[in-house]
Formats: sequence, C-alpha cells, structure tokens
Amino acid sequence: MWFWRKKSPEGLLKLVVGLGNPGAKYEGTRHNLGFDVVDVLAGRHDIAMTTEKFHAWFGLGEVAGHKVALLKPTTFMNRSGQAVGAAVRFYRLLAAELMVIADDLALPVGRLRIRGKGSAGNHNGLQNVIDHLGTEEWPRLRIGIGAPVGIPSSYVLTRFQPQEEEIMQRARRWAADAVECWIEHGADLAMTRFNGDPPESG
Repeated sequence: MWFWRKKSPEGLLKLVVGLGNPGAKYEGTRHNLGFDVVDVLAGRHDIAMTTEKFHAWFGLGEVAGHKVALLKPTTFMNRSGQAVGAAVRFYRLLAAELMVIADDLALPVGRLRIRGKGSAGNHNGLQNVIDHLGTEEWPRLRIGIGAPVGIPSSYVLTRFQPQEEEIMQRARRWAADAVECWIEHGADLAMTRFNGDPPESG
C-alpha cells in the first residue's frame, strides 16, 4: 500500500487524476472524459499542464486555498496506475487525498457518481490504478457515457453524438464543480451535492 502520513516535499496537497488516452486521435472520445474534466479545472484555475512528470502531463496550482496537483497519464488507459502510483508515492498521499475521474458505461450519458472507495467495475484504467496502489479505498468520480452500442472497447473510443454533446458540455462543468467541492469539503458533501444528472442550466 502506497500511502504515508508524512508531509511531502511539496507540502500537503490533493491529487486529481483524469483518465484517458494521449494524442489527437483520442481527443473528445467517451474514454477521455477524465482528461476533459482536468482540462476544465486547469483552465479555471490557471494551472499549466505543460510539464511531463510521473509518466503524465502534470500541473501544480491552488483551488479554494488548497494546493492541488492535476495529472493526465500519458501511459494509455490500461496502464494509468503507473502514473498514479508514481505521483502518490512521491507526495506520500493518504488515500483520501486522491481523486480519479473516469468514464462509466453503466451510467446514462452525463450522470455523475462519486464514491469514496469501490471496485473498478470493469474499467481497465481504474483496475490498473487499484493494482498499482494495492487498495480500492480512494475517491473516484465516474461520468456516464451510456450503454455501449456494439463492442464496448470500440464504443468507448467513439465521440458523442450532437444531442449527447449538449449534455456532456454541462456534465464536464458539473464534474469540475464536483471536484472543487471535494477539494474544499471532502467526498461526503460532494456525493450529496453532485451525484446525479447535471442541471439544465449548468
């Protein structure tokens, strides 16, 4: 298990990881929602994601008075744990100081589900994170991409239909709001406020 209680060299912080696949080929696909939400957060808080560190694109900044590291692994989805494990070990994080954002086939398009711990639920990226950390007890935010049409491994690499994209634009912002709530107030309040569909005006 990779968690320590001592302060890291950078000081105590929270780590937000968006899962996805690197490269223009995968931009905007269902499987890259984690990357999308990290990009929203980086834009809101002026966090540059131009550093390559921990086998990932990395940025360090501040959200609601908390030091925050943002991470987008460049290892491809099925080896996401390599990047997450490296960052967690370096910063000596507690499980509760990590948030991983991923897509979910089992949820309707745009619906959010935050959990403080849990299984991978057939998500290979989440499973690889579990394998590298040796525990399931860390917060995660899942965003629905709808039931697969055809082969799941192909479906997750498709882009959203126009009517879905309208929902997803709100969902990405709503997910970023949820992560900000988690950073400031913790998982319990974030679950209470944000589990469900994004508001029409979001």
